[in-house]
Amino acid sequence: MGAARRRYRRRPGQDVVAVQLKLDTDGFAYRKWGAEQRCKPGDWLVDNNGDLYTVDAAVFARTYRPSGKGTYLKATPVWAEIAARDGFVQTKEGRSRYAAGDYLVYNEEGGGDAYCMSRAKFEAMYEPDPSDP
Repeated sequence: MGAARRRYRRRPGQDVVAVQLKLDTDGFAYRKWGAEQRCKPGDWLVDNNGDLYTVDAAVFARTYRPSGKGTYLKATPVWAEIAARDGFVQTKEGRSRYAAGDYLVYNEEGGGDAYCMSRAKFEAMYEPDPSDP
């Protein structure tokens, strides 16, 4: 894709506000990141400093920890690389468009559970993990 994939961790103080959608619903669709996204029952609605999106229930449970009443911090590392060219990445919610220079981010070391972020946003939220060789 681009530069080598590295391990990162969330910077301190980068909590999100989130609520789980425990409603009798079939879920809903919404447009974001250049394509239609899909929220399922039990997924989480996340407010990340004004950026609103949903996170798959199993992914949220595995990667976030409570930090206060209704606030959470991503506690697990991510692996990321800089995209060499424009494209789309398949996420659990739908497809997300990225531009050359954006970060392709993965919740799994082998490249699974992908999403993308602008370079400025990623570098403000994440820092290299010092345990990465």
